[in-house]
Amino acid sequence: MTILLGITGSIAAYKAADLASQLVKLGHDVHAILTRAGAEFITPLTLQTLTRNPVLSSLEDEKQSWKPGHIDLADRASLFVVAPATANVIGNLANGLAPDPLSSIYLALPRETPALIAPAMNGKMWLHPATQRNVERLRADGCHFVGPASGDLACGYEGIGRLAPVDEIVAEIGRILAK
Repeated sequence: MTILLGITGSIAAYKAADLASQLVKLGHDVHAILTRAGAEFITPLTLQTLTRNPVLSSLEDEKQSWKPGHIDLADRASLFVVAPATANVIGNLANGLAPDPLSSIYLALPRETPALIAPAMNGKMWLHPATQRNVERLRADGCHFVGPASGDLACGYEGIGRLAPVDEIVAEIGRILAK
């Protein structure tokens, strides 16, 4: 199965390396899409090495083919995953904004392609009515969610907002793909 793995600007982005590695070991063809903010936390080289595929991080990266890379990836996807997903990216997806390859791919997905979002952010941001409204909109559009989990947060707070454990994300991916 072809899994598109979006990584956004959260401290939890480093866990995407483990997620990508586990998915490859399960036999999936994983393509990483890294936002500019995500690249502040994990490098494209790390993800490229683990997935054995080029990493898409800019629409300017799409010059290899006559068909835009974000359209090609959307057409080939068995599953679209964003882990970690920031409030910003959740807002872009919920409102149909496409300022980067990740959100452009989401908008280009065939309707039957499932999407899984694993939020990671400060608990106040997660609980904010705007974020909750965006999550409900995405759920209404058919998106699946895993997490966020509770515990110690990178910002020094304790509570909800942690990225779900990688094993839980992998299990949810398996459940979605089994349908």
